[in-house]
Amino acid sequence: MCAAVSRSEASDGSPWVPQARELITSRRNPLVGRFRALHQPRGRREQGLLLLEGTHLLEEALRLGLRPSQVLASPGWIERHRSLLEGHPRMAALLQPVAEPVLEAVATTAHPDGVVLTLPWPEPPACERVDFVLALDRLQDPGNLGTLMRTALAAGVEELWHSEGADPFQPKVLRASAGAALALPCRRLEQLLPRLESARTGGVQVVASVVAGGIPYWQLDWTLPTVLLLGNEGAGLAPELLAASSHQVTIPHSGAVESLNVAVAAAPLLLERWRQLTGENAGQQPQQPR
Repeated sequence: MCAAVSRSEASDGSPWVPQARELITSRRNPLVGRFRALHQPRGRREQGLLLLEGTHLLEEALRLGLRPSQVLASPGWIERHRSLLEGHPRMAALLQPVAEPVLEAVATTAHPDGVVLTLPWPEPPACERVDFVLALDRLQDPGNLGTLMRTALAAGVEELWHSEGADPFQPKVLRASAGAALALPCRRLEQLLPRLESARTGGVQVVASVVAGGIPYWQLDWTLPTVLLLGNEGAGLAPELLAASSHQVTIPHSGAVESLNVAVAAAPLLLERWRQLTGENAGQQPQQPR
């Protein structure tokens, strides 16, 4: 993870003062069109940029050492966040004041809190080996994906693999992840199967979450290098991906419901690895299935 951006002042030691940039008041400004294009996957790919909305995501990006490409903010937001701007003069130099109607035009939320920004498209680092991967098969709901990414980061997942389904970098996912999507390396694959087979051949256990028929999840030795495989909300895992798994785990429950929400079900699975690695409740020894 990158170091947080340090606090600094203007070159002469005085507090930062907003540059005299003309307030954009027209929704027909070309800048509005460029930002609105980032609502769609094609626009994000063509421009190589992500769209972030809100003060929290801006602060999270700065904490991770990420540099915005451009920042649009209302005059009211600028006045309320002078200390933030003073602490990050490089980011502040990119600031473009816009009227509230313009901000509403470029945001995907109905009531933006006063700031939107763009970030360069993140490329996952080249890693020869990772010990804990979350692999997603056609996950569709952006809210589920964002929640999963937040839990995965908390559990120590080192990389996320995904094929079809929701885009991890769409604005709704970024908001639902509370910024975790910016910190978790994401690798989009045309097909998951070859990567899973390669991992298994290399000695990594590929663990599929299933509704029934698997072992209780705590009986697995999660301290081994692991790929956790989760399926589509409605259809579950594709048969060929399920067949590629080395182990299958289940979350026992009362049976009053047919299945659990994928983001809810993922939490105990992801965090069980952390529990075993840190030795909490060490009296419960995992059993490697035969």
